[in-house]
Amino acid sequence: MEYRFLGRTGLKVSELCFGTQTFGWGADEKTAHAMADRFVEAGGNFFDTADIYNEGQAETILGKWLKARGRRSDLVIATKVFFPTGRGPNDTGLSRKHIFEAIDNSLRRLQTDYVDLYQVHCWDMSTPLEETLRALDDLVRVGKVRYLGASNFTPSQLMKALMLSEMHGWARFDCLQPEYSLLVRSPEWELLPLCRAEGVGVICWSPLAGGWLTGKYRRGQPPPPDSRAGRRDRFEDLPEQRANEQTWKIIDTLIEIGKECGKTPAQVALNWLLQQPGVTAPIFGARTLEQLEENLGSTGWALSPEQLARLNAVSEIPLPSPYSFIARYTRTRSASSAI
Repeated sequence: MEYRFLGRTGLKVSELCFGTQTFGWGADEKTAHAMADRFVEAGGNFFDTADIYNEGQAETILGKWLKARGRRSDLVIATKVFFPTGRGPNDTGLSRKHIFEAIDNSLRRLQTDYVDLYQVHCWDMSTPLEETLRALDDLVRVGKVRYLGASNFTPSQLMKALMLSEMHGWARFDCLQPEYSLLVRSPEWELLPLCRAEGVGVICWSPLAGGWLTGKYRRGQPPPPDSRAGRRDRFEDLPEQRANEQTWKIIDTLIEIGKECGKTPAQVALNWLLQQPGVTAPIFGARTLEQLEENLGSTGWALSPEQLARLNAVSEIPLPSPYSFIARYTRTRSASSAI
């Protein structure tokens, strides 16, 4: 496994990040610990979790493994704050009060003195951004957090946060966690260029689109009953949300290229992400050791330029305004310059 710097920082993380959302849900403690051991054995050092995953169970299971394994400094642990962790009016959001309480609870469950990357899980329209950023800066200054990140921010929200941190001398967001995959390419319009320009690392959630890019779903066939779409337990994975002609064409192309490379559709989809400019690491999940092994097989090789072009073409989505206008002008200007 190769290692990449997280944005402009000096922190090196593995090119795959192990997401622990399945810990305590799809994977029991024994299985979760076995998968964590295997991930580290393969060279992985980067784990992502959140305080809301399975009501804190994911952090607790990961924390037990951290304590049993030791050598905490070898690993990069990321967790998140924002969504409700209780029924009280202040048990959610990005207020100073909730952030301070949430980090202490996460540290207790993780059985560690600090987290390497602390991420706000979503934009909070109810709390002044200055309040959130100052609270996060204080966590960095007291040593409970090493680096800061954001997830589910728009480009303007991320840029505003970076500017405020620069103006006030606060610790800034050095990482963004957006949804990004062959089925969700809108971050390419503005988020990814912004992150490249500002030196912000990118770790992608749902790189396999909730299982749709693994090849388990096929045209004209009902989803497997044990799949997310089959259980209908996540709104973004419902067939009516994903099952369209472009999705099937993407899946068909993944299968074709997988056969050419001797790889699975999931491995091809993850490798495509690994080759996208500015991407630090896709965050993959696994319920079994077999799934983990399959995901690990996405590294150590590369899609050809021709294969990348085919995947880009089949997954391309029409640009809305003003991106479409800018793209047309850029192409015209480039063509004129070449004459």
